[in-house]
Amino acid sequence: MSPQAHDLSEIFVELGFVFLGLAILARFANRAGFSAIPLYLLAGLAFGNGGLLPLRVSAGFTHIGAEIGVLLLLFMLGLEYTGEQLKENLKTGFHAGIIDFTLNFPPGVIMGLLLRWGVIPSLVLGGITYISSSGIIAKVLAELNRMKNPETPSIISVLVMEDLAMAVYLPLMAVLLAGGGTQKIVLSVAIAIAIAIVILLLALRFGRQISEVFLHESDEILLLTVLGAVLLVGGFAHRFKVSAAIGAFLVGIALSGSIAERSHKLIAPLRDLFAATFFFFFGLQIAPKNLPAVLPLVFVIGGISAVTKILTGYWAAARAGLDRRARMRAGMTLVTRGEFSIVIAGLAAGVEPHLEALAAAYVLFLAILGPILTRFTK
Repeated sequence: MSPQAHDLSEIFVELGFVFLGLAILARFANRAGFSAIPLYLLAGLAFGNGGLLPLRVSAGFTHIGAEIGVLLLLFMLGLEYTGEQLKENLKTGFHAGIIDFTLNFPPGVIMGLLLRWGVIPSLVLGGITYISSSGIIAKVLAELNRMKNPETPSIISVLVMEDLAMAVYLPLMAVLLAGGGTQKIVLSVAIAIAIAIVILLLALRFGRQISEVFLHESDEILLLTVLGAVLLVGGFAHRFKVSAAIGAFLVGIALSGSIAERSHKLIAPLRDLFAATFFFFFGLQIAPKNLPAVLPLVFVIGGISAVTKILTGYWAAARAGLDRRARMRAGMTLVTRGEFSIVIAGLAAGVEPHLEALAAAYVLFLAILGPILTRFTK
């Protein structure tokens, strides 16, 4: 057997063990009645670099699988709402978006300045504390059968405003970190905003026509068409410095009627597979040895930003006229941080030595705490 074949067989065996292990964790979580996401994260931590039993699985495979998982999570979330509902969410969610930014961006910035990291790393930390995890929250809401709950539109409104805010924030920070001038900053942000608006208008104005083009009696053709569209739009959005997740979400919004129902049934198994890969892969990237030094800061800033997110969700649901229980469910659900926070930290890699470790531990803490709070908030 050639060395390449031997390496390939090892990768297959390790991936087989990974997926079977994740299946066992999912079974356990299902029987216990809570989300499997924290278990996926902890499994990644245990088998990552410096963990109990490091694996040599293909980084390229797991990374691409993880990214596809995020896109499918957001696509499935978009399927739950029509273009008209999105318009309504944007109208009703604008004020909640302002409150969300006001409450959740400053804690990170203030913490960074207190640590004497400088202005730009502090702005990066502000973005990490600001953005909730659309991917994890979408998965948790689906697992707990809360997509039709009265508070869910308020939650989605906040998440949509956050994702759209990333269309401005990410290119802005990328230029600042690269040392770009004022003209370059303005141009990059203008392009990002224009691309996001074009995608949004296409989804809202031509959703019915797009659905008719996509629709086909063959499940195979429909699956390939929908999956290709999600990846294509997500890829173009990312290339123009707009969140790929926003592109996937808007593709879901654009599809309506019977095609939305069929797409949901066809994509759901793929979403679950790749989503599990995403959360496991995220855990793999965290080196356990780097966590102890930042844990005190993580608990402080994590506790503060958990409270500010709860207040955000509570206020948004209250503005929608919901009762106290629904307000608390909305607030607890928004506590979770995840994929966007890691993307933001990755932009600033090397700018501040402790930033990545702090971001990883912070996200792990709230990615576990958030789903647990959501599960036990009736």
